[in-house]
Amino acid sequence: MTQAVVPVSPAGQTTETTNPRRGDRAGKNRAPRSWRGWGFVGPFMLVFALVFIAPIAYSLYISVFRTQLVGGTQFVGLDNYIRAFQDPQFWDGVGRVSLFLVVQVPIMLGIAMLVALAIDSGRLYGKDFFRISVFMPYAVPAVVAALMWGFMYGPRFGLVGYINEFFGWSIPNPLGPQWILLAIGNIVTWSFVGYNMLIFYSSLRTIPVSLYEAAELDGAKQHHVIRHIKMPAIRGSIAVAMIFSIIGSFQLFNEPSILQKLAPNSITTYFTPNLYTYNLSFSGQQYNYAAAVAIIMGVFTMVIAYVVQLRGMRKDA
Repeated sequence: MTQAVVPVSPAGQTTETTNPRRGDRAGKNRAPRSWRGWGFVGPFMLVFALVFIAPIAYSLYISVFRTQLVGGTQFVGLDNYIRAFQDPQFWDGVGRVSLFLVVQVPIMLGIAMLVALAIDSGRLYGKDFFRISVFMPYAVPAVVAALMWGFMYGPRFGLVGYINEFFGWSIPNPLGPQWILLAIGNIVTWSFVGYNMLIFYSSLRTIPVSLYEAAELDGAKQHHVIRHIKMPAIRGSIAVAMIFSIIGSFQLFNEPSILQKLAPNSITTYFTPNLYTYNLSFSGQQYNYAAAVAIIMGVFTMVIAYVVQLRGMRKDA
């Protein structure tokens, strides 16, 4: 019959070993779960649920109904969504904002990138004043910016009209049907170049100085530093700015809504999906169909932003 071996400590005292079958006795003395963290997160979660989750849930709810003068409110399932996919006015607005996105966003981000690189280069005189001046338009509310540029675009009462009259020129009407989208793109670019410039410039300031010193020792030129050091370092910021710009493009509403009063023949009620949704809801009293259009645009925007984010993460990897 074998005897169990009892481990002995260096001082000659026996030590007890814990039997794994009995479990950890310390677990019985484990402190009770504290809900203190929810006290800090709770207010945010409450506001988030009220201003974000609840409106989306309500929109989903009313989008599967149809309210009529005869028959009242009836459950129609996905009929509103099918109607939206077959609506030429809806797709006209989607195509317009897609064209706006493809043309305006690269121009805006390119200008913002050039300005950020110029400020970060250290060769720009009065860079602090220049940085504030470029960022200043972002502080102007979108409604004020649209009104200001709208009156400058006026062919009879604005800056364009005065230039044509003074010089005898015939500058095309920026508020005309052929140029209105370009005029809106100019307003948006003027407003958001400073915002994106600040994002890029903040990322450029995080690059270690040692990388610049190593490049200088290797004899790298300025364009080599920009291409191989600065651009890879701010790739994540470029992806973030692009996602914000994509979301902003699909949510285009303030500028065409304000300019519609100045150019009623150029901006229709379905000029953008958001403007179309607004007019359906508040002018046409078609709340159910407007909710379906809004849900479709929300999902569409989310998918595009997610694809762009995935591409940015793959490049970073």
